[in-house]
Amino acid sequence: MAKLDPTVTAVAAAAIAAIVTSVTLNQIAPRLGGEAQADSAHAADALMTRPVWAASATGRVEPKDGEVRISSEVPGRIVGVNVATNDQVAAGDPLVLLEADDLQPKLDAARSEAEVRLLERDEEPATGLAQERRVAEDALNTSERARFDAQRAFDDAFRQSKSDGGNADAVKAARDKLAAAEKKAADDRTALDAVLAKPGLPLPTRLESALWVARTDVTQVENAIEKTRVRAPANGSILNVWARVGEMAQPSPDAALLLFGDLSALRVRAEVEERDVTKIRVGQRVVVRADAFPDKDFEGVVTQVAPALGTPRITSRGPRRPNDVEVLEVLAALDGNTPLLTGMRVDVFFRHDSSASAAPTR
Repeated sequence: MAKLDPTVTAVAAAAIAAIVTSVTLNQIAPRLGGEAQADSAHAADALMTRPVWAASATGRVEPKDGEVRISSEVPGRIVGVNVATNDQVAAGDPLVLLEADDLQPKLDAARSEAEVRLLERDEEPATGLAQERRVAEDALNTSERARFDAQRAFDDAFRQSKSDGGNADAVKAARDKLAAAEKKAADDRTALDAVLAKPGLPLPTRLESALWVARTDVTQVENAIEKTRVRAPANGSILNVWARVGEMAQPSPDAALLLFGDLSALRVRAEVEERDVTKIRVGQRVVVRADAFPDKDFEGVVTQVAPALGTPRITSRGPRRPNDVEVLEVLAALDGNTPLLTGMRVDVFFRHDSSASAAPTR
């Protein structure tokens, strides 16, 4: 039996393998091409059905009514700071006290002058509508003085509760008395206005006019004392305190004493680029994302759209953002309670109306 050459055997085997491989590839290539095309089509369909944002913008989280920088109405030396950061306060609470020692003697003198003028007026008889006016004026004066005294009593109770460990019951009682005094003064003011509106009311006499001037002086001094009390504008939280005892307060927005805000709800202030302004409307749903919470999306709704473009205050300028860029300021209220913090920088995505109910995709 003749022996086969090993080299010839190897070449023949390689040729047979090549032929088999070529036939196999020719048979399965059309099928593989169809599957690849099908996969590409499915991927394209997925891209077409994926929710697309109408616009996106950079935003900043703030309290629902914005941050309020509280300053004093008059210059003066700070003698008391009754609150600290994160304190919850109610409307009218005295937050910062300014020095008012020089006003107390003026108040005492004005009240004494008013009492003298009252005695002089009472020596002059009055009847009919003139007497009715006197009674209404006296009632209003009494209630206004009582309101001022109740205000000072409340301020003292509030200060003691913060510095001397006073109980909350005393503050509540003082607050209730102040509310009652304010209501009484408002009712007496309404009663006096009704009397003054009656036809045939005679003109005030000289003594009645002198008493009115003296009582006006008392009111002016009381108002001056009131302006040395920096109060909370509404119910909310103290976000920051810059006031220090011994420093001079100035009536300037650049010399704010406190930062105040209502944290019962949050909103986002976003700056939309000019090219996207036609895609934004009130009532549009938004998705808010923050780097501090990478796995969470926060929903909200647009509540306000500025009527004009303005200078950006949130988005930083750079080589790709010229100095003359203009943006549209948009406010969006966030749904529910969120762990976001005021001042936090976020990304805001505005939904298309057609994808308002679609799940957000990252």
